[in-house]
Amino acid sequence: MKTAVVILNWNTERFLKAFLPSLVASCPDDAQVIVADNGSTDGSLEYVHKAFPGMPTIPLGANYGFTGGYNRALERIDAEYFLLINSDIEVAPGWLEPLVEYMDSHPGCGVCGPKLHALDEKDGRWERTDRFEYAGAAGGRIDLFGYPFCRGRVMSRAETDRGQYDSPSGILWISGACLMTRASLWRRLGGLDERFFAHMEEIDYCWRAQRLGFGVALVPQSTVWHLGGGTLSPDSPFKLELNHRNDLLLLENNLPATVGAIKARGIIWARLLLDTASAFVYLLQGKPAAFSAVFRAHKGYRRLRKSAGPQAEGSAKVAGYWKKCIILQCLLRGDGIFEYLKRYEDSH
Repeated sequence: MKTAVVILNWNTERFLKAFLPSLVASCPDDAQVIVADNGSTDGSLEYVHKAFPGMPTIPLGANYGFTGGYNRALERIDAEYFLLINSDIEVAPGWLEPLVEYMDSHPGCGVCGPKLHALDEKDGRWERTDRFEYAGAAGGRIDLFGYPFCRGRVMSRAETDRGQYDSPSGILWISGACLMTRASLWRRLGGLDERFFAHMEEIDYCWRAQRLGFGVALVPQSTVWHLGGGTLSPDSPFKLELNHRNDLLLLENNLPATVGAIKARGIIWARLLLDTASAFVYLLQGKPAAFSAVFRAHKGYRRLRKSAGPQAEGSAKVAGYWKKCIILQCLLRGDGIFEYLKRYEDSH
């Protein structure tokens, strides 16, 4: 098999019903859609078996998270390329071929992905937009203190896609909502770091790939539409905890090889202080659950940093690590942040 298109599902039957038919119809003969299931109880697998007899499924029996679920599923699949895709993504005909063609023609590229546009739900119907979607937009970067942002999305601001980011390189990460990787690289890196469970794990994976000298690229000829928030809502304290904890693990894993051990330790301490300040902002806003989530995240980070993740190796130069503070720049420049970042991108 050339390409395995793998959905990791957990209780998202309604998204499978909405988006799986078009995904199956869009795949060429040398690609196969496979549904791996993290112990769903909503009838997801029953729907797949009934609607698509013969489609391969991998019932995992329990919820291992995004990281553990994909690690367990992909070790059972033999393909040249793995395409990880969320169940809440809508595709159009011809979305997959540009990704495969890019990987075939760029042997130094280890990870690639499409542009992510937002999919809106209105009156029970799905509406495609030309607005970049929060999870990945036109490829991701990361700032000095480990805060991720994207070309086309900074903090809660998102741009309309006018083709302004139709260049393949200069990014650090591709969203795990729709990410293609070489199976050989996946095995070499040991898959995803299961300590993350969910959130930020794809950034860690792409950073580790770049440290080995592999490229990470946006393929602008491909676009998909992402609903987002299908598993955890944006206001979930658990999601906030995962984001804060995993951002610290991400820096712990990769920053020493990128900026040096001494500087990395200083940046991580600064990030801990910034997180603490944000926790008290949540408290002043009347969000005690968010306040507590930040400190649970720090406790989890201190515990997990002592355990081993996938073997980290390589110190090749990485693209997309921005040595400024994105939050400060966003506060200073407001809606002008995109113009500022585009000028910076074009000059480097």
